Amino acid sequence: MKVIDTKIPDVKIIEPQVFGDDRGFFMEAWNQNRFEELVTGKPTQFVQDNHSKSIKGVLRGLHYQVAPFAQAKLVRCVVGEVFDVAVDLRTTSPTLGQWVGIKLSAENKRQLWIPEGFAHGFLTLSDTAEFLYKTTEFYSSNSERGIKWDDNTINIDWGVGDSEIVLSEKDKFNSSFNGAELF
Repeated sequence: MKVIDTKIPDVKIIEPQVFGDDRGFFMEAWNQNRFEELVTGKPTQFVQDNHSKSIKGVLRGLHYQVAPFAQAKLVRCVVGEVFDVAVDLRTTSPTLGQWVGIKLSAENKRQLWIPEGFAHGFLTLSDTAEFLYKTTEFYSSNSERGIKWDDNTINIDWGVGDSEIVLSEKDKFNSSFNGAELF
């Protein structure tokens, strides 16, 4: 496993070692000991695995949960390709309000570690995409929050025009960054 720093130091890109030949490939997608050693430096317990499927143009996010159900996430795309984004919501962080975006795909097999205190979202770039993520806390509707995908304060470059974005009804009414509940 190779760990790559992003412009927000606590958000990490994880590249697995992939062994491939004409039969296909093998990779270790998760190893608790290596993850704690190389990424978090502390015990990390995942309690829930989620799997979503989306069509091209679907943007899910920007989502997060507040205490006592704040979640860290380890995310990856196993079918297709997405543009994955993490936004720092930690009030004491020098990168508050900044974002990191990377392409995750079945081809590159990269994963993204998103600690607690971040909003998360992704845009489906391929015709379909299947997205997996492990969370460190269970889903709680009472703790769920959202920030608008096109918030001017954050100013994420999604790489597509507004007319190409497909949102859920719930995500259409997410908060602005300035009105968001921060950490």
